[in-house]
Amino acid sequence: VSRSYLQSDANVKKINSYITKKVAEKLQSLFSADRKAFEDKWKEISTFVKYGMISEEKFNEKATAFALLKNIDGQYFTLEEYKEKIKDNQTDKYNKIVHIYSNDPKAQHAYIESAKAYGYDVLEMDNIIDNHFIQHLEYKGNDITFVRVDSDTTDNLVQKEEKKESVLSDAEQEKVKNIFTSSIKNLGAGKIELKALSPNDHPVLITKPEFMRRMKDMHMLQGMDMNMFPDSHNVVVNTNHPLIAEKLL
Repeated sequence: VSRSYLQSDANVKKINSYITKKVAEKLQSLFSADRKAFEDKWKEISTFVKYGMISEEKFNEKATAFALLKNIDGQYFTLEEYKEKIKDNQTDKYNKIVHIYSNDPKAQHAYIESAKAYGYDVLEMDNIIDNHFIQHLEYKGNDITFVRVDSDTTDNLVQKEEKKESVLSDAEQEKVKNIFTSSIKNLGAGKIELKALSPNDHPVLITKPEFMRRMKDMHMLQGMDMNMFPDSHNVVVNTNHPLIAEKLL
């Protein structure tokens, strides 16, 4: 019997639907009975739950009540709990609740600390399936979006209306840009940007644009040619930092 025949068989579909329902109900009961124990097991079962949510609509409907997000401080939240936690400080000018995440807390430590200084909470999303799971959550919830902590300058992770003014004149900014342009080679698809950030922010940041990085990660998982999506890094120069505004010129 061919697999495609079995998949299209009405009885097999009923069995699949029943098993999906019972598994979701069991997970829900475990979560309700002992949340702490459920959180302790989340690392082991998260891939299964996330895959189920992506692939089965009925499972997704039930799993939204017990699927968890973990922040870098080791705290667990349901999807709705986390939205409530961050909505006041992490809602952007488009009324999107911005979920900031890290896929490598050690390597992205400086970016995380900078985000914390702004009062932002950062999720830990380091599972191989998380790239797909993030897009699934964005598709299902039109009021949320995800950005990786190193995808932009900290002030722009949650886009607000207010903009800081640079202490440098246009001529001085052009001079700074020329210094970095002549010093940095092989940026690939990236670019050098000058931004008026807080003097307490880093003088120079290297960011990886969210869209291009997601596309590359998706195609990598599918085994496609990565030359189609070369690495893209932007060098962001903080024109208000003392090292740039006072020392470099």
